[in-house]
Amino acid sequence: MRYPNIILWSDANFFSPYVMSVYVALSEKGLPFSLKAVDLDGKEHRGAAYGEVSLTHRVPTLQVDDFLLSESSAIDEYLEERFPAPDFTRLYPRDREKRARAREIQAWLRSDFMPLRQQRPTDAVFNGARFAPLDEAGERSAAQLFAAVERLLPAGQQNLFGEWSIADTDLALMLNRLVIHGDAVPSRIADYAHFQWQRASVQLWLAEPGKLD
Repeated sequence: MRYPNIILWSDANFFSPYVMSVYVALSEKGLPFSLKAVDLDGKEHRGAAYGEVSLTHRVPTLQVDDFLLSESSAIDEYLEERFPAPDFTRLYPRDREKRARAREIQAWLRSDFMPLRQQRPTDAVFNGARFAPLDEAGERSAAQLFAAVERLLPAGQQNLFGEWSIADTDLALMLNRLVIHGDAVPSRIADYAHFQWQRASVQLWLAEPGKLD
C-alpha cells in the first residue's frame, strides 16, 4: 500500500491536548507521518508563513499530500473517513448513536471546562507543574466533569463504548489534568484515566523527544 505524505504540525513543547488527539489518531491508524514544530511562545503561528499552512493559525494542522486541515476534531473525523476500517483501526464506535455520542464528548471537551483548562493547564500533565487549589469555579467544573463520566462510563467497563475510541483519549486527558496533578478524583474515574494513559499510542506521544523534563 502506498501511503500519502502526512505531516502533523505541533506545538514545540508537545503540550497541546488537541495535537495529542490527532497524534494518537494517526498512531492508531498505523499511518507514517512526520512532525513539524511551531513555536507558539514565539508567536510563529501568527506569522504569514504558518498562515499559508493553517486556516486558523492554530495547532494542530494536518497535511495529507496537498490537503491541509486544522481543528483536531475535524482532523480526527477526516482520518476516520480517509483511512476507514477494516483496513485501519477505528477511531469511532461502530454504532451510529455511539459515534454521535463520541463526537458530542469531543465537542464538549473543546468548548467547556474553561476553569479547569485555565487552572490545570496541560503542563501539569506533561511537565509536572503544580498550581494553587481549584477555586469555586474550578471545583464546579470538576464536579460537572465527574458527573458526566459517572453517567457515561458503564460499570465494569474500561472504555466508554465497550471498545476504545478517540473520545476516550480526549476525556482521559481532561481528567488527568486533575489526576496527575494530585487533585481529589473519584477512584473509578481515576482508574479509567490511568487505564487510557497506558495505551500504546498515548505512550508514544508521551515519549516524543522535545518534551521538557
